[in-house]
Amino acid sequence: MPLVKIEILQGKNREYKKALMDGVHNALVEALKIPDYDRNQRLYELNAENFEYIDTRTDCNTIIEITMFEGRSRAAKVELYSAICRNLETNPGIPANDIIIVLNEIPLHNWGIRGGKPADEVDLGFAVKV
Repeated sequence: MPLVKIEILQGKNREYKKALMDGVHNALVEALKIPDYDRNQRLYELNAENFEYIDTRTDCNTIIEITMFEGRSRAAKVELYSAICRNLETNPGIPANDIIIVLNEIPLHNWGIRGGKPADEVDLGFAVKV
């Protein structure tokens, strides 16, 4: 049940934004083995005055923050970074150097889900330890 927050510069078209969100989601399914239906994403479009970045990046600069259950292996995280960059380079064409990915890992007991139960007391339907 990762929660994804994506920040980009304002002005990209609908197809670009859809490809961006699909690319991140598909990487989560591939690398972390989450169910395909488990999609929780937010896309924030910022105007140029509210989005500063170093001048070696293009206007495709993209920041991706993923808040997820604690417990994934380092190998799964490396696979996730690679899959996100590969997917987004392919479509919508974001250079890998323009992508920053930050993972926030939260212990299961700090997630209230499915009617207010701690996530460590719920059958999630998928393995967290990948």
